[in-house]
Amino acid sequence: MSRSASGLHDHVGYWLRRLSDEVHLSFERRLAAQGVTVAQWNVLVTLHRGDGETVAEVARFIETDAAAVSRLVDRLAEKGLVARSADPASRRRVLLALTPPATRLVPALVELADHNDEAFFGTLPPAQRAGLAELLQRLLSQARTVSHDNGDKRDKKDGS
Repeated sequence: MSRSASGLHDHVGYWLRRLSDEVHLSFERRLAAQGVTVAQWNVLVTLHRGDGETVAEVARFIETDAAAVSRLVDRLAEKGLVARSADPASRRRVLLALTPPATRLVPALVELADHNDEAFFGTLPPAQRAGLAELLQRLLSQARTVSHDNGDKRDKKDGS
């Protein structure tokens, strides 16, 4: 045994993954009570806020591949939460929209997300929470550079 080598608990990535797993699992359970997955939530809230209106735009916004978003939209359409329609300005473009039931549901899902965030990050003062979000975004940006430099190709399934 070598005590001079760094251990599991010495790595920030270990703690970050542990926290991420806890936050995700809690949110997953909250959403399951509403019949929605975290990946589906990503699409619903993106459409709700107007951050995308096509599969490609939603995929770019939530940073996953369009094929995964298309499958999510298929499931959401089966649940009666998302509708597809032809763009009157372009035959090749298909627009996504929330259905009336989804328009009523999403605000409740947003509230669940807010409660989940509060449960995990409410111990931090607002300035520290904002600082943490900024740090995480900066680290994620760096991680993309490292992954790109290493030639990593990630299989991003269902946006989770």
